[in-house]
Amino acid sequence: MTDNTATTTLITGAASGLGWALAQAAFQRGHRLILVDRDAMALANKSEQLAAMDPSRVTHFALDLTDGPERDCLIERIAARGRLDVLINNAGITHRSLAARTELRVFRQVMAVDWEAPVALTLGCLPLLRDSGGCVINIGSMAGWMPVLGRAGYCSAKAALAQFFEVLRGEVADQGVGVLMVYPSFLATPIESNALGFDGKPAAHARSSVGRVRSAGWMAERVMDAFERGEKRLFPDRFTLMASLLWRLAPDLYHRLMRRRFAEELNS
Repeated sequence: MTDNTATTTLITGAASGLGWALAQAAFQRGHRLILVDRDAMALANKSEQLAAMDPSRVTHFALDLTDGPERDCLIERIAARGRLDVLINNAGITHRSLAARTELRVFRQVMAVDWEAPVALTLGCLPLLRDSGGCVINIGSMAGWMPVLGRAGYCSAKAALAQFFEVLRGEVADQGVGVLMVYPSFLATPIESNALGFDGKPAAHARSSVGRVRSAGWMAERVMDAFERGEKRLFPDRFTLMASLLWRLAPDLYHRLMRRRFAEELNS
């Protein structure tokens, strides 16, 4: 029997990486899940794993969130179900390529996935979130707070995401809708292994990183804890948070250290 009092949570990019870890964490905390991903086979497989424990709490939709008509259809189907408490905008894409070498279509693709899709999905779901007094959780990045060499498009998209939702936060505060911005640093997820190169094909070189590379499960638990506490922003990695402060306080020093740490990016 379906528990209509359970928190209903929609998670994008739910078939792998952080999205799958978030799905598991939310399911363990009693949420009803709407899982979304463009990889239909992987999504069905992951949904079946959770449905084996409680089929009444899991449903899934395979689609490309950058496709406007498909996205609108998803919103209509969610509205027909009657309730949405939490929207987690997790789906994302990145690239590893120097800005001057990168084809413009790669930047457009990154912006479409990392900014336009979550913005459009959120705006479409706002009436449902108003009705439930719900919350939007956005998986941003510390790359939106500080420059990371070889990630110009990704940094731009995540910075735009943060600014849009900080504005939206103030505009919907009196409507009972919350916004939690999450700013991870480097995670061990497929987003990096699937990074685009300058021409839209898979990136040819391994990623550079700073600080500790955390697991998706580690991150997911902290996101759910922050949501339950009603937090507005989550900076889970203190090392990277300090790096972002260094960028603001001593930008020239930050650039020298970044060029040294990410030397491989400059030669790619």
